[in-house]
Amino acid sequence: MPDLRHSVTQTLPQLLVTPGFADYRLVDCGEGRKLERFGKLLVDRPEPQAMGLRLKPEAWDKADAVFLGMNAEDEGSDGRWKFAGRPVETFPVSYRGVAFHGRFTPFRHLGFFPEQAPHWDYMIEALQALKRPARVLNLFGYTGVASLLAAKHGAQVTHVDASKKSIGFARENQALAGLADAPIRWIVDDAMKFTAREQRRGSQYDIVLLDPPKYGRGPGGEVWDLFRDLPKMLDLCRAVLTDKPAFVIVTAYAIRASFVAVHELTREVFGELGGDITSGELVVSEEGSGRLLSTSLYSRWSAA
Repeated sequence: MPDLRHSVTQTLPQLLVTPGFADYRLVDCGEGRKLERFGKLLVDRPEPQAMGLRLKPEAWDKADAVFLGMNAEDEGSDGRWKFAGRPVETFPVSYRGVAFHGRFTPFRHLGFFPEQAPHWDYMIEALQALKRPARVLNLFGYTGVASLLAAKHGAQVTHVDASKKSIGFARENQALAGLADAPIRWIVDDAMKFTAREQRRGSQYDIVLLDPPKYGRGPGGEVWDLFRDLPKMLDLCRAVLTDKPAFVIVTAYAIRASFVAVHELTREVFGELGGDITSGELVVSEEGSGRLLSTSLYSRWSAA
């Protein structure tokens, strides 16, 4: 039985709030949907956490794109986008000087998750504070926004995702961001298998980012189940950390989980390293009203 009586400090619950940025705003939410502005586009899509009343009912009729035909809690089902005008596939987004594509997907997502902005900011500040090249492992890295931000600020990045299509989109974002020569390895692989091989090879990282789905499949048909596999995944991440790591962040988009469960698992795996573990929820602040919309759970272990 692990001894949890160690020097790690704990900060919980902690809400990390995204108030919006130049290319993103939460305009309104309620009745199981959210209305967001991405650049000049107004987008209406499902959001099971939006249980309140809509405060700006007149704004919804002005949406440029509406997602239809999928239960908001069913990430595995396809839906379709209905456009008010000419259909578009991508749209430009920029964050802290890194340009990338937003993208209309058949799973209601838009190619990136704006609520991750506090994690991106924390990573950038940590990289600047290190004052040395850091090695970053980005698991379940999707279309690469975090990887590009890390590389822009001097990190050597290994980006892993099971989807060849997502890696292709990430490479497109790399070119759009003007970071074609940045030290990023794009890997199509099962995250668990890849990290286990890195452990055997003796590869080590200063920073590990994990953004796993509730359920998923690797390129070889491997099955991922968050509740079953996250403990082993975190053990592997612990095994590939350097002797002086900076931090590990795990984000969980799992509605029936609790941030307390993720926090305790993180404490069990990383607590012996000391430092601090901060856990809670990522939330977006609605413009005007300041209402908070919860999007996901997170836990962050940091050395300081």
